[in-house]
Amino acid sequence: MKTMKLLALAVLLTLGASTARSANREIYPEPTQAKADLAAALKTAAQTHKRVLIDFGGNWCGDCQVLDIYFHNAKNLPILESNFVLVHVNIGHMDTNLDIAAQYQVPLDKGVPALAVLSDKGKLLYSQRSGEFESMRRMEASSVTTFLVQWKPGKEGCSAVMVNC
Repeated sequence: MKTMKLLALAVLLTLGASTARSANREIYPEPTQAKADLAAALKTAAQTHKRVLIDFGGNWCGDCQVLDIYFHNAKNLPILESNFVLVHVNIGHMDTNLDIAAQYQVPLDKGVPALAVLSDKGKLLYSQRSGEFESMRRMEASSVTTFLVQWKPGKEGCSAVMVNC
């Protein structure tokens, strides 16, 4: 019986450690990579007719970590991979890559994570203007599902605004 309790304790400690590690994983690459990553994403999007999803944030940001977990859950990952090229832009501590955020009309002073969606040709289709996702920890994964479905490319012949026409 004592062995069973020790085994159960060991399993719980292992699960707790892996959860802690996943919550502090490196999502956002070095800030200096942002422009090259964005250029590569635009090239891939043009070739695959996917949209570019730009995620502005930092590895220190708990809400950014939650958003990434929601992006990669079982329901959202297929939508994300089929329709978007995801680019993580590291904004440091709100002091790096501000020019990229400004280029895509994302006011970082409203909080992060902050998102922008570009067409496969690089045209801005959406920018988060009022901190819609800055409280991801209090949101459900379904809010990310709704966002991804809303902004995925429409069928051929549809305009960017007419999603799923």
